[in-house]
Formats: sequence, C-alpha cells, structure tokens
Amino acid sequence: MAPAHLRRRRPAGVTGFSARPARQLVQQERRRRQGADRAASGPAGRGRGRHRGFNEGVTDTAPQPEPTTAPGERTVAILGSTGSIGTQAIDIVRRNPDRFRVVALSAGGSRLDLLAEQAAQLQVPLVGVATDDVGSVRAAIANAAAAQGLSSYTPEVVGGADASEQVASCGADVVLNGITGSIGLRPTLAALAAGSTLALANKESLIVGGPIVKRAAAPGQIVPVDSEHSAIAQSLRAGSEREVRKLVITASGGPFRGMPADEIKQVTPAQALAHPNFAMGKVITTNSATLVNKGLEVIEAHLLFDVPFDRIEVVVHPQQFIHSMVEFVDGAVVAQIGLPTMLVPIALGLGWPDRVPDAETPIDWTKASDWRFEPLDDDAFPAVRLARQVGEAGSTFPAVYNAANEECVEAFHAGLIGFPDIVGTVQRVVEEHQAPGGELTVEQVLAAEDWARARAQEILRQR
Repeated sequence: MAPAHLRRRRPAGVTGFSARPARQLVQQERRRRQGADRAASGPAGRGRGRHRGFNEGVTDTAPQPEPTTAPGERTVAILGSTGSIGTQAIDIVRRNPDRFRVVALSAGGSRLDLLAEQAAQLQVPLVGVATDDVGSVRAAIANAAAAQGLSSYTPEVVGGADASEQVASCGADVVLNGITGSIGLRPTLAALAAGSTLALANKESLIVGGPIVKRAAAPGQIVPVDSEHSAIAQSLRAGSEREVRKLVITASGGPFRGMPADEIKQVTPAQALAHPNFAMGKVITTNSATLVNKGLEVIEAHLLFDVPFDRIEVVVHPQQFIHSMVEFVDGAVVAQIGLPTMLVPIALGLGWPDRVPDAETPIDWTKASDWRFEPLDDDAFPAVRLARQVGEAGSTFPAVYNAANEECVEAFHAGLIGFPDIVGTVQRVVEEHQAPGGELTVEQVLAAEDWARARAQEILRQR
C-alpha cells in the first residue's frame, strides 16, 4: 500500500560526510551502470537504475509491479554484515554474482575476523567498524587478504560510532540495514538521504523514528525485510489499497504458548531462550517469548502500510509456514507461505520487485503436515496490547517502549525480576512518560530513550 512518505530530503540529525575515495568509486560505478542500463533499455524500455520499492505502484492501479526481464547488477551496502541477516545476505550475493555486488560492509566489531574475511572475499572498497581502533581492523583485513592470495587488497576503513552512517551514505543502489536495535536509526536516515533503496531489517529504526523516517523516505524507497512485513508486501500485490480490509500478522507464540498466566510467573531465562523454531540473540529471543517483538511488528506494519491499528490483527501460528496475510473486502485472504527462514525476505529486499531464483528451498508438498491457528492470549501476553496503545500515542512513546524493554530483558536474565515483570515494568515507564510537542527530531528520540533506560533502571533497583 502507498505509505505517506512525503519527500526525499536530508533529515534532521543526519550530518553530511566528505566524499572519500571509496565512496566516489561506489557512486561512479553506480552512475556508469545506470547509464549502461538506460542505453540498453532504449526509449521504450525501462531502465534498471534505482529499483521500485514495495509500495510504489502496487496498490492503487496495477495488481503488481512489472518485473524487469533481465535485472541488472545492483551495488549493495550491508550494515551488520557479521550478524544473521548480514551473513545470509552475503550468501545470496555470492550465489547471484550477476545480480548483486557488495561495495561496502559495516559491523560492530565483535567478530572482526569474520568481517575481515568477508571484506577480502568480496573485495569491497569501503569497510566500517564501530571501534576507534582502525589499525587493528586494517591488520585483520590484511591478514585475511593475504590468506586468500589478495595481498594488494587495501580498502578504505572508517571507524567509530558513526561508521555505519558513513557506510550507509556511500551511494549504493541498495543499503541493507541488518543492525540490531535503535542504534540503526541514523544509518537508516543516512541511506535515505543518499537516495539508496533501503532494505530494512532493522525494525527498531522505523519504530522509534516513525515520522522522521517517513518524512525522509521517497515513495517506494523502503523495502521491508522482516519476514512478516515482506509477506504483507507480497500479498498486497493481489489488490488495491481500497480493497484491503485488514492485515494479519502471524506469531509463533514463543516457548510459553498456551501456558496459563500463573505458570508464566515461574519461567526461567533458560526457558525463555528456547525458541521453538529459531536460534537468535538474547534480546530478540526473549522478545519473542514475551511477544514484545510482535508488538513492535504491529507498530512497524502501521508505519509501513498506513493501515490503522484496529485493522492489524495478530494470530498465533506455531509452525510459522504462513509468514503473514492480507484480508480483502470480498473475504479473500492472500498469504505468503514458505519455510520459516529469512532467505526469501532478504533476497526480495535486495532485488525488489524482482524475485531471486532459488533463494530458498520450496515447501515439499508431498509430505503431510498440520498447520494450526490460535487467538492471541492478551491476558497472558499483554505486550501486543500495550504496543497498540504506544503506537496510537506515537511521538517518542515507541522509543520509550523499546528502550525500557531492553533494560528489563537484561534485568530478567540477571535474575533481578520475573518474566511477567518485563512487560509490567515497561508499562509503568510508558505511563510515566511525557512526550515532547512539535515535529519529532532525532535528538528527542535519543533523549526519550535515555530517559526510559534510566527510569526503568530506577524502578528495577526499587524492587
């Protein structure tokens, strides 16, 4: 559907970066390739420069975007390259060298050897790391390059807290934001300001920066990579905006699905980390157990598709083969079905509106399977209900919800609070928050997050 992304301009809080040599190479290659595409397409053809986003031309007229017959190579910058999203994206790129070429990588630096190996193998001209020790990064890359017989490979390396911002602003055709947490907000804005298509896996940046991100984005510039929102974007191709009745987001239900509220009080951190389908990090796995993650996804769906909260439903689907659905006014429900992995959403984020052949193994329909659907238990899992209230309030409330939750998750795993106290404390912090007036800025979002973390810690110390 067509979100109200108004115009592309440099958003508040995003600073300009100097035209470094590596960035110039990326931009020059982008211009060269776009010129070749225009020449190849001819006056009647469609060039293959910046590709259309999911929300451009899919809801008001034609049922779906016209795919390109021979997609050209796209340059890609990957933020969070050593994480789960980043490593899977690199796998897709390596399997499709005629479609994608990675020109920039960024990572936090905790897996420096892996980052160096990725950089050398892909021979990217620009590498960013969230550390000031750039010398160690260069040394690791030199060692990885030498091990691969590429001793002459010497990329530009940028370090520090704004390294991912600099990588995001490099001018690649597609910037995949796979960073975890609201720290991804400034890189998201930098990618939009640079005119790149943003393949967004970092849901927190949109959730906490909602109106800021939407003001910064041109129509079609954001393509969702979360599996649920990718599924909705794909399902929306089946009809027009006026024909959509509601969005249906599926949830696994987590490890405590069906457990009575009194039993949930006794669960342990180890039990909370036992997700039935995925192996993920501590925070996101715990969020899946509390269903805070699903609450964040409801807010994200509202922001991406401009559908009111009362027309966004959550249903429990433990098997997770149906990633999400769209219900239309005639009673038809269109669902995106596939294995419970991230490969298809990532591939679509890189290639939208074109699909990437063999991105994932299809479901084996010769094998019997049962798929179950259950209503969400709001009493046992109040996080989604609270998220709706937070999303309706808007402003800095989503940032407060997210930041307070992160503090409470850490407290739970430290044995300081019980499982139900996570959402209970978040609700208390949200209820105490007073949002600023006027047009929201990045600085206000960051200040609200700082306040929420401090207030959550105060409440936790009082227990």
